[in-house]
Amino acid sequence: MHISDLLKNSPIRTFDKAIGGALGKGNLGVIVSKKGIGKTACLVHLATDKMFQGENIVHVAFSNNVDDVTTWYKEIFKQVSSLSNIKDTLTTYEDMLSHRTIMNFSKDTSLKNILSSLDALISNALKADAVFFDSFALTLASDDDIKLIKEFAKKLNVEAWFAVSPVRENVVIDEYGVPNTLEPYKKDIDVLVGLKMDEKADKIRMSIIKSPSQSKDIQSVMLNPATMLIEE
Repeated sequence: MHISDLLKNSPIRTFDKAIGGALGKGNLGVIVSKKGIGKTACLVHLATDKMFQGENIVHVAFSNNVDDVTTWYKEIFKQVSSLSNIKDTLTTYEDMLSHRTIMNFSKDTSLKNILSSLDALISNALKADAVFFDSFALTLASDDDIKLIKEFAKKLNVEAWFAVSPVRENVVIDEYGVPNTLEPYKKDIDVLVGLKMDEKADKIRMSIIKSPSQSKDIQSVMLNPATMLIEE
């Protein structure tokens, strides 16, 4: 299968349609769930799709082990390639990785310093199309933090995606997997996706809570817990 066919037939296109086309540069997207549901896999699947399109992405990790991040990319690529009958997987994988940069920060690093480092990298050395923030404590962010994130995305003309889990105690999570601690930030989020296990379907439901094309009925797509890939 040619890469163009893979992209055309990718279930990510179903996700794009559900959110009204794509997140779009300069905008903020958030994928939220309880820990262990699959938000990192979802984030990596979105990032992988962009790399297949030749776009450059920066993956921002907040852990001491970058190997965990690279393992996710290897696993998602393995699943995508096995389902897509890619013949020269090694060359395809190496080409994909040429579009990825991983930056690792301590969880104690201030958002201002993180964004400053990213700004310096993207402005001077790397043309990035999207930045993926994995497990950033967005529910603890201040109004100034959200303003900084929005200004960063618009200034550098990048999509900013966040994978978020609640970190405060006594959190109330709604039927879509969205914690009440995210409520103060909804007005500044362009696309909000909640993940929650659908026991009946035995799959993870990705509900589009907010998007530019949002209707009264909340649309959803599924995440396969076996392959950790988005499905139609």
